[in-house]
Amino acid sequence: MGSVGAKEVPQLLNEAGRRIDGRGLEDLRALKIEAGILNRADGSAYVEWGDNKVMAAVYGPREVHPRHLQQNTKAIVQCRYNMAAFSVDERKRPGLDRRSQEISKVISEAFESVLFVEEYPRTSIDVYIEVLQANAGTRCAGIVAASVALADAGIPMVDLIPAVAVGKIAGKIALDLKKEEDNYGEADLPMALVPRSGRLVLLQMEGHMSRPELEQALDLGVKGCLKIYEVQKEALRARYAVRSTEAPEVAA
Repeated sequence: MGSVGAKEVPQLLNEAGRRIDGRGLEDLRALKIEAGILNRADGSAYVEWGDNKVMAAVYGPREVHPRHLQQNTKAIVQCRYNMAAFSVDERKRPGLDRRSQEISKVISEAFESVLFVEEYPRTSIDVYIEVLQANAGTRCAGIVAASVALADAGIPMVDLIPAVAVGKIAGKIALDLKKEEDNYGEADLPMALVPRSGRLVLLQMEGHMSRPELEQALDLGVKGCLKIYEVQKEALRARYAVRSTEAPEVAA
């Protein structure tokens, strides 16, 4: 008999190999991206990914604050990733905790590697990511939203960055984990990709995978990133289509 109050581990895969939400092992959760949702930001995007809801806003290039961080040869990329206190079932303390600070740092480094920062010396490109509702994979959703927001701001970059988490559940490699799979699975592998070059700009892992499992996870993650990449591009196309219809007609 289990201990009193112990949580029952859910069945992550049924006999047919379907996941608890009915998806197959290689299926993404439903993904919706909208660009240009904030009027006062230079660029912005909103992402609904499964039960995740994430907002990203970009400001800059602009004056660096604090000034001592200024770089004479390039712009700096400052990212602030934050989970709202109401974004999870267990109310969290407002403000940046250690996890948020670590994620902010790795996201900043990922974008600094794809933005043409040398074009804007002595300035700052500020990226704000706010998780409004969380259900696993929030750092990947934040990267996806921020990437679209940077493009919406017109900041030159090598490519958009799609991101996704691959994991191991019930001994199987699965794409795009949701909360129960993240909590009770054996491994979690968030990754972010530059599609044009195939370069990974983010790769972290919690848990354990064998080498063949890791290779399978990376292959599956790349396929997932490429699907997300298409949704990102479509969101920007829709944004530009709106801009063109709103442009005033030139009198003859």
